[in-house]
Amino acid sequence: MKALLIPVKDPANAKTRLAGLLSTDERKRLAWAMFEDVARAVCEAQKPHRIVLVSSFAPAVERARSLHWDVLIEESQMSESASVDWASRILGERGFDTVMRLPADLPLIRAEDIDAILSVTLDRPGSVLVPSRDGTGTNAIVRTPANVFPSRFGPKSLSLHRQEAARVGASCVVVANERIALDVDEASDVELLLELGRGTQTYNTLVEFDAQGPLVSRKERNDTQRTQTR
Repeated sequence: MKALLIPVKDPANAKTRLAGLLSTDERKRLAWAMFEDVARAVCEAQKPHRIVLVSSFAPAVERARSLHWDVLIEESQMSESASVDWASRILGERGFDTVMRLPADLPLIRAEDIDAILSVTLDRPGSVLVPSRDGTGTNAIVRTPANVFPSRFGPKSLSLHRQEAARVGASCVVVANERIALDVDEASDVELLLELGRGTQTYNTLVEFDAQGPLVSRKERNDTQRTQTR
């Protein structure tokens, strides 16, 4: 069986690299909008047998249950890797031989993207890695068995995951997907979303922010202020 695992952290701590562009409240709203876009795609996907949220954030837990997802509640959130590995271990014990970790900040993702990644034929043990837009991160990962090697999310995670797969003798397939590649961490990602994201809740939220004060002007103003204080 195949499970789709979505880790969600408290948005109060989300998207700190956008602090020069968006206020704390705006970053929270952006994180939630992206989660809703991911949820829409996930609910339309056909390949996952179960959808599982791992989180300690009550609104996300409530939303997941309203969508009839399974929920694993964390007592604390140490890191993305720790959350995913803890949940993957539990899912393996529950009979899921394949787990796909999907982050909650991929606003362009569609159901067919999820189904395509879960349709890749893998040897056992094996893995699929979907890189981030800059080619160094891991925006989605499929592992079979579920906990065949540990997660290494963070800087240069793509190469680190490939090393982990090689260490345990697991096959590793790297699959490029433009929509999965676009997460939102930097100001350039926001600008790209405003170009490509029409029809998503994330786009509508960013347009609302932009109407209150052009985002490009905010960035230029904040960059100037940082330069002057050096």
